[in-house]
Amino acid sequence: MPTRTAAPPTVVPATEAVTRPLVVQPGEATQGRAAAFPLRREGPAKLTGAARYTDDLVFPGAWYGATIRSTDAHARLLAIEPDPDVDWSTVVIATAADIPGDNVVSLMHDDQPLLVPVGGEIQHHAEPVALLAAPDRETLRQLKGRIRLVTEPLPPVFDLEASDHEFARYEIKTGDDAALEAAFAAADLVLEGKYRVGHQEQLYIENQAMIAVPDEDGGIVIHGSLQCPYYVHRALKRALKLSSVEARVIQEETGGGFGGKEDYPSILALHAALLALKCRRPVRMIYERHEDIAATTKRHPAVIRHRTGVRRDGTLLAQDIDVVMDGGAYCTLTPVVLSRGALHAGGPYRCPNVRIRARATRTNTPPNGAMRGFGAPQTEFAAETQLNRIAERLDLSPAVIRERNAYRVGDATPTGQVLRESVAAEQVLRLAVDMSSYESVRRETGRRAAERRGVGAVPGSPLRTTDERHAGGIGLALAWHGAGFTGSGEVHLASVASVELGADGLIRLLTAQTEMGQGTKTILPLLVAGELGVPVEWIEYAAQDTAEVPDSGPTVASRTAMVVGGLSILAARCLKAEVEARHPGAPFHEVFRQDAVQHGPTRIDQHFEPYPGVAFDDATYRGDAYPAFGWAAAVATVDVDLDTGEVTVGDVVAVDDVGQAIHPILCEGQVEGGTLQAVGYATIEEIKLADGRYLNDRLATYLIPTALDAPRIHTILVEAPFSGVPHGAKGVGELPMDVAAPAVVAAIHDAIGIWMTELPATPEKILAAMHAGAAA
Repeated sequence: MPTRTAAPPTVVPATEAVTRPLVVQPGEATQGRAAAFPLRREGPAKLTGAARYTDDLVFPGAWYGATIRSTDAHARLLAIEPDPDVDWSTVVIATAADIPGDNVVSLMHDDQPLLVPVGGEIQHHAEPVALLAAPDRETLRQLKGRIRLVTEPLPPVFDLEASDHEFARYEIKTGDDAALEAAFAAADLVLEGKYRVGHQEQLYIENQAMIAVPDEDGGIVIHGSLQCPYYVHRALKRALKLSSVEARVIQEETGGGFGGKEDYPSILALHAALLALKCRRPVRMIYERHEDIAATTKRHPAVIRHRTGVRRDGTLLAQDIDVVMDGGAYCTLTPVVLSRGALHAGGPYRCPNVRIRARATRTNTPPNGAMRGFGAPQTEFAAETQLNRIAERLDLSPAVIRERNAYRVGDATPTGQVLRESVAAEQVLRLAVDMSSYESVRRETGRRAAERRGVGAVPGSPLRTTDERHAGGIGLALAWHGAGFTGSGEVHLASVASVELGADGLIRLLTAQTEMGQGTKTILPLLVAGELGVPVEWIEYAAQDTAEVPDSGPTVASRTAMVVGGLSILAARCLKAEVEARHPGAPFHEVFRQDAVQHGPTRIDQHFEPYPGVAFDDATYRGDAYPAFGWAAAVATVDVDLDTGEVTVGDVVAVDDVGQAIHPILCEGQVEGGTLQAVGYATIEEIKLADGRYLNDRLATYLIPTALDAPRIHTILVEAPFSGVPHGAKGVGELPMDVAAPAVVAAIHDAIGIWMTELPATPEKILAAMHAGAAA
């Protein structure tokens, strides 16, 4: 694989960041890049309403499906009793007894049933127990409530730290425990901190949706809103005893995912398919928003404890970190979420003595799964807040302590990975500090805070003065994010991407990478077109249909641009070489149509090969956890209402190193979207539970930032390419999610002088903390 040495990023003048991203790039970063950036391919159809989502599809004779769910958090299922006074002959009921294969939702561990069998244990509220299909919605609505579940309550567990059932456990350390304790003994300051984060709902625009269509040969075709067609394909084959040909999955237009359509679509597709096979008709299962929020996976809650030892100048000497994540009732993707969280728990900082212990436990709450950032936002919030608190204790600027400790080329991570290239921590930090005027604004907010304390508080608000109702603050955070799957994950996936020159002269790109609004359908053809030297309009992007495209792996983990983009370029490169070899001296773009007529179709299947020099031991958790890392810094300004505790985020300067921005405008959109989601995570997105049930499981009660709440986001893209792929890209989707929340919390502290150690920092929590601080 060709290599390239990344030059240090240098600033390139650009227009205002609010309208177009400022791109900071090394001299070679534009290699192979198209001269102009095309409009997103599916954009016009979405804009005009012509795009057809799953609920828009019409299948004649389709029935409607529904799920009968538990209302217990933990119970034994004794019986499923349809009302004997109802004529059930016009509908279809499916239970675990109807499942022809294994009663599991195939993913990582075989612990989650498709449906709870009679005699089995219900593990969470809203768990699927039976299915119902009817020819019309009204019949379905009336009969759904006429099926009674007979249960025997069992003791539930809701405390993640008290649970004795573990889904996964990891330990990452440098040296031994004696060396760690010696480093703490030598430290000038040892600070302990406990941090807590809650659930977060993905809240994609389009609800979970599946339509199952049976065929005459006993197979099934799934049309759905999903991220990972081959996840669903594998689940269908196992639970329904289908062959690879009999099970077919087609991703339809998908209105957002954010991880919420990575693992959950498998169970919904299985439900729809089971009903369709039983009634021999297409079955539509489209969740309403209430059911979607109540039953689907969320971001993992976590409790993170830090003990950190530093010198007086802020140099890190020792980190002892304990992470506990709440997996919910079933494993889903919890081991890999925990793994990424643990690997990022120390933050983007070198430290000679580190011990990270992480475990994920089981509680009787709905299962948790993938969400943007995938474990890193939880642990990086804790790491950044801990470092900011240390800076305060040492009377150091948060920028200075980060610059002193940030990773540089040649440093080693706690797994022993030596960072040989593409390390942009210093660059993103410096740009964020400079472009936000961080130090001068911080001096001003500090002066105003001192004046406020001097005036004294007015009764009723511990920080309210006679002439000032609001307090402003500024906060800084730095983050890193591993690109692609963790450890040997990409090797195990064995992804394939294909480029085909058809007999008709059309060039087709075939991958299983799905479009969810992030730009897959635009950037992958752009890369192939750039390699072949043809207009991007000449590249057809094949539909994500398991009967047509190879398994290029899931559309997750910021891997599409880096991993599958790289495979697509290499496949195109091989196609170009093969065609040009048959026409010596003629460039591909002049002869490919002629070649297709003379030689027929040519297809190149490019298989993933391990990146040179990248090796990881999954058993010991030593080695190269990721082939490269993305780096991000954010500076946020906030206004805190001293009477209500409400936080308004005014500006965020977001600086993200993405390796190479294939399409800077789409890349900027990813930074803006991830930053806004992180602002919501920091301030208002809170799920409340009672007895294992989500209380605010409606749009009216689960709050997210709207357009009116969005801060001004100034995007700066940094390009420090990764040489292991031909285009240098490292991905962008998750990176912004890691950094904005701790920046907002730091800004809140700058405004009111109180550290919020639990997310989200809601007005209620801020008022309680202010009053507690005033009382102390």
